[in-house]
Amino acid sequence: MSIQVGDRLPEGHFSQMRGDGPVTVDISTYFANRKIILFSVPGAFTPTCSNNHLPGFIQNYARFKEFGIDAVACTAVNDVFVMHAWELSAQAGSIDMLADGNGSFIRSIGLEMDSTAFDMGYRGRRFALVADNAVVTHLFIDAVGAFHVSSAEHVLTELSG
Repeated sequence: MSIQVGDRLPEGHFSQMRGDGPVTVDISTYFANRKIILFSVPGAFTPTCSNNHLPGFIQNYARFKEFGIDAVACTAVNDVFVMHAWELSAQAGSIDMLADGNGSFIRSIGLEMDSTAFDMGYRGRRFALVADNAVVTHLFIDAVGAFHVSSAEHVLTELSG
């Protein structure tokens, strides 16, 4: 069963590139006492992710801040070096790029998908969530192959409604 509104994000970690190199980001610490949007993409540098999903959150970052969002983060089942290269390529400095290299976070929230038919292994579903102090307050999960409810524009609409 996948994570639901009202659930607490599970214990675990991501990896993130910082000035001195890769660091481990503890999920509990990262989300503690903050309101954060976390969105997941099937893979860095893939067409929909690069052309639509990530750019929407970059372009709307300031608008999210108006709704009391403390940080916007992107995760994918990619290693920290790929996520960092994508961050630089997309000029996504305002977005925290959190690598879920082994897919452990995605599996722990029940949103993994089998992409072996596309030679991509196991990946994360496309979704966006809002967590307040690590508790999910909003959750938008796209159907496999779709891109709509997890978009920055849809999340903004829901936050303003």
